Amino acid sequence: MKTTSILITLSILLGLSCQSEQKESKRTAFSAKAETKISYSDADPADLIDQMVVIPAGEFEMGANSDQADPDEYPKHMVRVDSFLMDATEVTNAEFSRFVEATGYVTTAEKDIDWEEMKKQLPANTPKPDESLLKAGSLIFKNTDGPVPLNNPGYWWAWTTGADWRHPQGPGSDITGKDHFPVTHISWEDARAYAEWAGKRLPTEAEWEWAAMGGLSNTVYPWGNELDTDNEIHANYWQGDFPYDNEEKDGYYLSSPVGTFKPNGYGLYDMSGNVWEWCADLYHHEYYDTKKPEEIAYNPRGPETSLDPDEPLIPKRVLRGGSFLCNDSYCSGYRVARRMKGDMKSSYNHTGFRCVKDFE
Repeated sequence: MKTTSILITLSILLGLSCQSEQKESKRTAFSAKAETKISYSDADPADLIDQMVVIPAGEFEMGANSDQADPDEYPKHMVRVDSFLMDATEVTNAEFSRFVEATGYVTTAEKDIDWEEMKKQLPANTPKPDESLLKAGSLIFKNTDGPVPLNNPGYWWAWTTGADWRHPQGPGSDITGKDHFPVTHISWEDARAYAEWAGKRLPTEAEWEWAAMGGLSNTVYPWGNELDTDNEIHANYWQGDFPYDNEEKDGYYLSSPVGTFKPNGYGLYDMSGNVWEWCADLYHHEYYDTKKPEEIAYNPRGPETSLDPDEPLIPKRVLRGGSFLCNDSYCSGYRVARRMKGDMKSSYNHTGFRCVKDFE
């Protein structure tokens, strides 16, 4: 096996299944499809920084809510969560910058890869790649020239040395003028460290799903059951043929500033699309099977152990919400019940987070 293909393997083992990013993001008055209506918000992103909203206590059916559901979304089961506070938006570059300035924190993507640790997650006798390929970096989406098999993310993900939250597209890129964009290239460990510093925590998977519905019941998306009602775009996701033709009907190729699209019923922005969001829970593909449909799970905290049958050696955590790369042909990650999983040390240019806080 060539070292380049090993690193593609490493990059996939570092993570997820559904992802995006390579052009400069753009927002136009809207030129791509004049007939398309977009649910833009009139919020000023600067006013949303540090804002938290109250999520009321409630009871709901957690799990599969459409024919797109994956096996790990079954069976539906009753859950009740207590009231809590949740960040109105995904954590931004400006907020994460304050954390780093105050603590000197170094993210996972800014650290060289520890081969001794990494090889424990690879097949036995996998040869060590060239040292240059173990330098600090992260994964960046690269659109393809045409259709490719969608069961191999290696076609559109590229390990990029020097890519991190400050350099989201790799060396030569920066976040100047992007204070209000969601911070990306964030691992679960990075998100947890920020949450602890901020006096908050990461949401449980149950809290996240309950909050995403915004007061609606058993809906597929935060706004209802139709992805594009009357050809209206409600979120930042991939319109067109993934991973080579993004029609950009929503006005963006990459991530968008927080508060760009209308919030859900609880006042939460980007609970669908933009960037994936880390949750506190470990991921286990059969976790829902442990729940009895006739019983109510109170404030569930997830399984005690992690298991992804595709990569059983790697403990994983849950991500929710989808990203600007999600598309119905690939992952439909913008559904409120959609579950994704990622290695706790993985980072991508479409992965971020938001925090929650318990009432005193």
